[in-house]
Amino acid sequence: MAPYLRPRPIAALLLGISSGFPLALLLGTMGYWLSKVGIDKKTIGFAIGLTTPYTLKFLWAPFIDRFQIPVLTAWVGQRRAWLFFVQALLFGSVWMLGFSAPQEHLGVFAFWAIVTAFLGATQDIVIDAYRIEILPEDELPHGTANNQFGYRLGNLAAGVGTIAIASSEGLGLGWAMGYGLTAFCVIPGALAALWAGRGLHDRVLASQDQASRGRWLEDTIIGPFREFFQRRGAVLILLFVLIYKLGDAMGQGMLNPMIVELGFSDTEFIAINKLVGFWGLIVGTALGAPFMAWLGLGRALFVSGMLMMLSNFMFVILAWHGHSNTWLTIAVATEQVTSGIGLTVFVTYLSGLSNLAYTATQFALLSSFAAVGRTWLAAPAGYAANALGWPGFWMLTMVVAVPGLVLLWILWRQGFVVESVRRDPAIAAGAD
Repeated sequence: MAPYLRPRPIAALLLGISSGFPLALLLGTMGYWLSKVGIDKKTIGFAIGLTTPYTLKFLWAPFIDRFQIPVLTAWVGQRRAWLFFVQALLFGSVWMLGFSAPQEHLGVFAFWAIVTAFLGATQDIVIDAYRIEILPEDELPHGTANNQFGYRLGNLAAGVGTIAIASSEGLGLGWAMGYGLTAFCVIPGALAALWAGRGLHDRVLASQDQASRGRWLEDTIIGPFREFFQRRGAVLILLFVLIYKLGDAMGQGMLNPMIVELGFSDTEFIAINKLVGFWGLIVGTALGAPFMAWLGLGRALFVSGMLMMLSNFMFVILAWHGHSNTWLTIAVATEQVTSGIGLTVFVTYLSGLSNLAYTATQFALLSSFAAVGRTWLAAPAGYAANALGWPGFWMLTMVVAVPGLVLLWILWRQGFVVESVRRDPAIAAGAD
């Protein structure tokens, strides 16, 4: 456990809490909320599209890499200035989303959901870049695992916490207060940033600014994308990132509507789907770093992808049984353990591909492609569930996972999987 308890991995954990709650509010909790107020599952499936900013964040990531916020950047540094600025806006937008009453004002709800998604995606740009920059190479796997721990703590707050506050079976304070109090999850990330100090990017940026004044467009817009696409296998890597977790994303988008439709109560939902699932994910995330050490990154990606695909069969069995607490517990625990392993391996892979000179832009590009699968390729999931029924739908999610594994095998054979550029000698020299 010692590597997980070092200062910078602990900072990565706190950053993960702030990173994890906005998207959870916009996916799992939102789907549950909409189901409870009578919105049909086809509409809920396409409501996932409200998280589109997560798929487009690479478009404004270059500006976050380079644009300096007056006064604040000079005071606290580039990454932290953006983090504090965005978190203040995000706090307000989550409160407004909670007050939007979708059963009466669906358009207002959609507007504030998109605003929250934009700010949440922007916060992710900053946090992902900052996390990569504060973690030394030898702490990257454990820091990434800790970040996923934190991310799921944020998910837990946005799931169990929000629903427990809002539900009549919990505190009964309503959705507005549930969402509003969850907004305080911005605080751990802010505290971590105050503790961890300036990121490596500030030193790289200062070095580059001295050497290349007047080349703002080149350094900000063109450089990050050119550097990435000049690598061997860049297009195949992006395609793999796009489809690797597609089956998993389809299932996650429809899990909460299925739970409501099968008649599970709010108490059962909180106790099983969130609490059992959370601890399952903690176990899986803890296994992520040893898993990579044991198998190597390429094999770990393949095996974890297989495990995530096979875990969806537990939901097929649940759908056959209907309202069964036993099978819901088994299905959720299995799915979350495998997802914990898979997420840690996948994010470590993406982190290793991000050049430290362009961390925000390149990680945003990679994670945006991953989000496309979750947001738009998985958006018709509601129609698929309606047409196939729940058992057929979960079987479909297993089939959809196969192309990602095939592409991973191709990448592996071509030698593209384990390439890491984050410690590029030129960048390291610039940082020094």
